[in-house]
Amino acid sequence: MEQKNSKEKRTPKARILIIDDDEGMTYTLQRMAQEEGHKADVASNLTQGIPLVLEGEYDVLFLDVRLPDGSGIDTIPKIQSSPFPPEIIIITAYTDKGGAQTALKSGVWDYIEKPVRINALKLSLKRALQYRSQKNTLEKPLTIERNGIIGDSFKFLMCITLMAHAAKSETNVLISGETGTGKELFAKAIHHNSARAEGPFIVVDCASLPQNLAESILFGHIRGAYTGADSDRIGLIKEADGGTLFLDEVGELPVSLQKTFLRVLQERRFRPVGSKKEVKSNFRLVSATNRDLSAEVDADNFRKDLLFRLRTFVIDLPALRERIKDIREIINYHVEKFCQKSEQSHIHISEEVFEILCEYDWPGNVRELVNTLESALALEPSCPTLYPKHLPEYIRAHSITETHQTLPKEAEKKYRVVDGMVNTSDFPTIKVYRKRASEQAEREYINELIRVTGDDIEKACQMSGLKRARLYELIKKYR
Repeated sequence: MEQKNSKEKRTPKARILIIDDDEGMTYTLQRMAQEEGHKADVASNLTQGIPLVLEGEYDVLFLDVRLPDGSGIDTIPKIQSSPFPPEIIIITAYTDKGGAQTALKSGVWDYIEKPVRINALKLSLKRALQYRSQKNTLEKPLTIERNGIIGDSFKFLMCITLMAHAAKSETNVLISGETGTGKELFAKAIHHNSARAEGPFIVVDCASLPQNLAESILFGHIRGAYTGADSDRIGLIKEADGGTLFLDEVGELPVSLQKTFLRVLQERRFRPVGSKKEVKSNFRLVSATNRDLSAEVDADNFRKDLLFRLRTFVIDLPALRERIKDIREIINYHVEKFCQKSEQSHIHISEEVFEILCEYDWPGNVRELVNTLESALALEPSCPTLYPKHLPEYIRAHSITETHQTLPKEAEKKYRVVDGMVNTSDFPTIKVYRKRASEQAEREYINELIRVTGDDIEKACQMSGLKRARLYELIKKYR
């Protein structure tokens, strides 16, 4: 009997994983966890630790920021996208306000800076496990349906994580980003993954609302409310009852309507044009904008109180040029979709096409890329392979210009003809050569940046426009 009780006492309360290359810290964390009755495993780098996390058997993860093989913060979206992610407690010796905001925004439990008191660690661990226990009894894991949203780059996975959190709640969501970044796709995905998925998804294009009919379109009207109102009409806000109301380009909402709409958000009731009775509508609000609404507030073009209501939960979508690694996947997805729609067999994409499309800046973002692919595929629909000649002329011209600008003059010296002969055995492909030139330019820039800023990371980020995680990555890459 005593032997059985002894065995029960040894059964761990929770499983803890520690990813940290600081031996002193890992010993402290492991000892603390074991004293609390938990099982604690240790990994000294991301290569060892991430596969363990993705197995889904850990309750809490203590994660360092700077590790030998990368940034711990950069792995958060991948961890959070797993079916059973652990509660993440970040521990770092480096003060990084931007990193803290990024981490907390992605849903980590806590962000603790070294040196840290053991009691603070114990309390954070205790609260994380309490939260996890309550969450597991109340919720089932939510599987997010992306609905055609393609990409797995760091910045984009952060947005997917935020989308998952937004879908679970009823709070107002503001999606910001340049034109063509997929704001409406995200709004639809939030709706389809929410408890309102069976309800309507109503789109209001604020940029195209006619000034004289805007109130009627939004709130509806009764017969005789104005000349031409021959019958009652239900407005878009009422149509969204039980579902989601999506205000596209909300920064274009007429100033005259902003105060009225603010009351609608607060009360979820309004009066149709010409009516004396108020109407209720139980809708969930998602908005999108390509404008800086804070700047619009400063310019008196947008109400501050309305902005506060809209941005309860914010998702800032990155431009396509900020997630180059996703371009190939987006191309493959939409070419395959085109083949299915047109009932064609598989179309092969030449490597030169991938190179040209990955090098272009895409000011119109994903929308421009998709339109480019559709144009190229429609040019010769019977051709089994997509070649550069099928691409629009301006994109091909851009590629040629960029190639001429990036090729270094050292090529003439390194591969010049000697005694009528030229050694071509080690002559690189244009892809390899371009990559070398780009890396050399990056190396020189980072070295000069660090020299000028005197190792002041915050100042380096401000001057370069780089995020801290990306700057650390480049510093590590070029040592």
